[in-house]
Amino acid sequence: MVNVELGKLACQGLEGHFGTDIAGGTRKALLHYAYKLKAGRRPIAAPRFLRAEPSPWARFDLTLDRDSEALLAQEAGRQRTTMTRLAAHAVLVYLAELEFLGVVPRGSASIADPERDF
Repeated sequence: MVNVELGKLACQGLEGHFGTDIAGGTRKALLHYAYKLKAGRRPIAAPRFLRAEPSPWARFDLTLDRDSEALLAQEAGRQRTTMTRLAAHAVLVYLAELEFLGVVPRGSASIADPERDF
């Protein structure tokens, strides 16, 4: 089981892509991170500022398959961080990759384009 604590930025990013299913979006992010580890692609290390993050906006537990949990636990140990912090980092990495790939968040159709004249 992975204890997850997410800040405002992560929660809002996940809501943009997954609506109210923050846990589902987090699960996809963690499985994506674990897949990269399994494939031998070392993701960027968790930044130190995550250690001092203010109180979380969302807090919940997720159960993943044994292999994924083991890979994530091993990576947390390698990075000298906790699984909770690694989970928050994995969500931010996943959101950054979605942005890089041009995946449009669900709610973006209702957001006004600031460069458009009305």
